Amino acid sequence: MRYPTLFAPTSATSSCASSRASSDAPDLRRRLLLSSVALLAPLALTGCGPEAPKLHGMDLSGMPAGDFQLQDTSGQPRTLADYRGHPIMLFFGFTQCPDICPTALTRALEIKAQLGADADKLRVLFITVDPERDTAEILRAYTQAFDPGFVGLRGTAEQTRAAAQSFKVFYQKVATGSSYTMDHTALTYIIDAQGKLRLALRHQQSTEQCVEDLRTVL
Repeated sequence: MRYPTLFAPTSATSSCASSRASSDAPDLRRRLLLSSVALLAPLALTGCGPEAPKLHGMDLSGMPAGDFQLQDTSGQPRTLADYRGHPIMLFFGFTQCPDICPTALTRALEIKAQLGADADKLRVLFITVDPERDTAEILRAYTQAFDPGFVGLRGTAEQTRAAAQSFKVFYQKVATGSSYTMDHTALTYIIDAQGKLRLALRHQQSTEQCVEDLRTVL
């Protein structure tokens, strides 16, 4: 089966498992296909207008912004409205992710460096899809290792599922021997200071391309 471009494992979905039973592959592919169709349908309407901006990422203008009811690493309840007035970079991942998540957060740090004075306005939010292992302490240490200003958010399994569904994010626990890893959408969502969803940065975009997109839509 051919993957849609949006959710190809090397671009928009992190396949963090080192191996998996072949019988799991068809089910995973079906899930990825359904997720991509759900996300691509609105894009077909919002990204084809004559004044649509030229972007390296995906133009999500016109799509309703998602929301969440989670806690930061200090235990403070947080929703998207708490960050109103600041542009937001939002990413779903987990602290034991071997490559996708650290690459995305390192890129976020590089983006801030290139934004100059505008970087002070930007808020970087990291929502864990693995609250079972990502305690508040672990999540805080992880995000602050990249930048003390990065915000880690976590919730119950139900709150995490609701947040992911709100942004049409796919994630799934994948067994690896006696433990497990997580497959998850690897897009970074950009929300403007008014709380409107504007853009999804692709995982393969360079820092320079991301900065160009941010300056275009914000």
